[in-house]
Amino acid sequence: MNIIELLKYIILGIVQGFTEPIPVSSSGHVFILKKLMGITTSDLNFEIVVNFGSLLAILLIYKDDIIRLIKNFFKYFKVKNDETKKDFKYCWLIVLGSIPVGIVGFLWKDKIESALNNVKIVGISFLLTSLFLFLVRNIKGIKKDKDLSWKDALVVGLTQVVAVIPGISRSGSTLIGGLFRDLDRDTALRYSFMLYIPVSLGTTLLGFKDLLEMSNIHDLVLPYGLGFIASFIVSFFTLRWFIGVVKKGNLKYFSIYTLILGLLILIFM
Repeated sequence: MNIIELLKYIILGIVQGFTEPIPVSSSGHVFILKKLMGITTSDLNFEIVVNFGSLLAILLIYKDDIIRLIKNFFKYFKVKNDETKKDFKYCWLIVLGSIPVGIVGFLWKDKIESALNNVKIVGISFLLTSLFLFLVRNIKGIKKDKDLSWKDALVVGLTQVVAVIPGISRSGSTLIGGLFRDLDRDTALRYSFMLYIPVSLGTTLLGFKDLLEMSNIHDLVLPYGLGFIASFIVSFFTLRWFIGVVKKGNLKYFSIYTLILGLLILIFM
């Protein structure tokens, strides 16, 4: 594999890493970038690898919350107090919020992506993302983690289903859903990424089986590895930056960006 091909994998990893944590749709950006770079094949295994890089970065940033939740979930069976009860409930709300996209993804994800996988749909999806980001740009919300209800979890979980459509941001749709349910920005963002973890982990585990069965896996170790590293590093620093952006309420800039990008795609592609 020549240096140009390796660079393509690195660039795709960087784009995945930068766009996964922010509300601009990583799938839409990778789709458009492939068009621009003349990549005609859909390498689902590579997409799973770079997605895994993003997942590890998110796990690293939220490791303290994740460790606490796991400990208190099991501790609740022995010691019932306000802290263990709150975290026990929160864990089940993560499960509940993950169910809708799990069902839709398992039954219809491939069909939906195949039917809607074209440039015009991606352009329209960016415009829809822009519209909803604009609508929630000033919403602050007051609900904290302890105030999350099953209705909140279900609504946010259903918004995650919309992200199955190419060009719709997963982090954006769940963040928007949380803000519409009056969650404060930090709570909405954290719950958004907590929902991402089980779905992404499930996709990764299923995908690695196919990856290990590839006949040319030895030839792909270097390009896949470079894409993975790029995705992990860029996702880590992008999410740290984005957490600060959300706290300051600067979602309007992402609305403007996706509006311009959507229009450019519809006009020129």
